[in-house]
Amino acid sequence: MNVLVAIYSDVAAWNIPDGHVARLERSFPHHRFLRARTEADVLPLMPETDVAFASELRAPHFAAAHRLRWVHSPAAGVGGMLLPQVVASEIVITNSRAMSSDTIAEHVIALVLALFRRLPFLYRSQAERLWVQDQTMAPPPLRLIRDAHVLMIGMGGIGTATARLFAKLGAAVTGVRRASDRPRPKGVVAVEPPERLHALLPSADVVVLAAPQTSSTRGLIGRPELELMRRDAILINVSRGKLVDEDALADALAAGSIGGAGLDVFEQEPLDPASPLWTLPNVIVTPHVAGWRPDHWDAATTLFSNNLRRLDAGLPLINVVDKETGY
Repeated sequence: MNVLVAIYSDVAAWNIPDGHVARLERSFPHHRFLRARTEADVLPLMPETDVAFASELRAPHFAAAHRLRWVHSPAAGVGGMLLPQVVASEIVITNSRAMSSDTIAEHVIALVLALFRRLPFLYRSQAERLWVQDQTMAPPPLRLIRDAHVLMIGMGGIGTATARLFAKLGAAVTGVRRASDRPRPKGVVAVEPPERLHALLPSADVVVLAAPQTSSTRGLIGRPELELMRRDAILINVSRGKLVDEDALADALAAGSIGGAGLDVFEQEPLDPASPLWTLPNVIVTPHVAGWRPDHWDAATTLFSNNLRRLDAGLPLINVVDKETGY
């Protein structure tokens, strides 16, 4: 069986190291591994590919994939692969959901603590050697996570891991997910359906986006939703940039109609240097790093290896994506 490894990026860290590809070759000597280091390498290899371990595949790639049975993504989001022809096909797609849940959960907590304790202002003041004790403690007050109401939109691996950390710090977490009738995850006081979002936004101190990008979540937070949020509410996005109307968010932040935002993902990446989000004092921008962990490629390769062994043994794969829902 021919296994294509096509994990490449302009960002150095997101390229699978050669040593991990060699590890796969040693572990599966009965399979032939093909390597694509750039997008241009992929198309000539697709006609002979049975399995792809790939970060992205485009329409021309799938059109040439006459033998492709299964694609595994090293990331949780696979929305870019869910083309109509792929959804209609028998190609199985699996992802790496839950692999970085704890990492992203800690990143969310860091962003909220930084905004609640005015760390961006304090960092700027430190650079200017200013002692800003009075300004820091002036209203509005410094805030605690304890007793805060957190609205967690998306209750998959990331949402449940983040809710668990918030609950340990004393916050009350309300989850929003489509399957609202399923048992509540640990640390969540209530789970509501997406139709209740507008009713829930006015009471939230923190709104966290941890939902996948689908046709129903694209543009989930726009001007109407931002207008419903409290003036001191914090928006955190560690999901996908297209869930948020960035122009509307920038306007709301500049006007002070919401308290702040911690953003790790954006509609277009890298974020345009001209974007006002870079310079707004109540925004923390992180460059899509929330999911990075020191052993990232060890974990990603192990997950793929486990699934490849299951495929060899005729066992069901883990982390199969429902191609209709997108997760």
